[in-house]
Amino acid sequence: MGIPRFYARYSVSQNQFIVSNVATIKRGETITAIKTKLKMKTAIILISDPKSNSDEANGRAFNALALAQECLKQGDEVEVTFIGAGTRWPAELTKVAHPFNALYNSVRETVKGASSGCAAAFGATAGVQACGIAEAKSNAVPGTPGLLSVRRYLAEGWNTLIF
Repeated sequence: MGIPRFYARYSVSQNQFIVSNVATIKRGETITAIKTKLKMKTAIILISDPKSNSDEANGRAFNALALAQECLKQGDEVEVTFIGAGTRWPAELTKVAHPFNALYNSVRETVKGASSGCAAAFGATAGVQACGIAEAKSNAVPGTPGLLSVRRYLAEGWNTLIF
């Protein structure tokens, strides 16, 4: 696939290429340096409930994992996290017989955590721990052990998608 296509213009006064307001590329820069500047940061948050066993929930999980794989292939920075009833997904996805198991394993390195408070509320704590997934609790919410901070992704400029 290569580098995404961007419109570029060369600024003579600045002696550099300006690429669609996303990155500034200087004359003589290597392709590796240019690719690094064009990498995206994508946060994929899975919230659908596998217990529903609906096409919608399965479609959300499948597309979330497929996006994570696509981002990895492009060399992007990507993090997959689980919140709400989505904290039940890790226990399902690690089952060898699950149809998405191979896809999940291909992006397992991107899984960065599951909301501790959500896992507790939805009875998924044991499953999250058994899968070796970190319990995220950076958002202190009274009456919970803490939740995953979705705001962190927004504040740090991540492309944030909720499935």
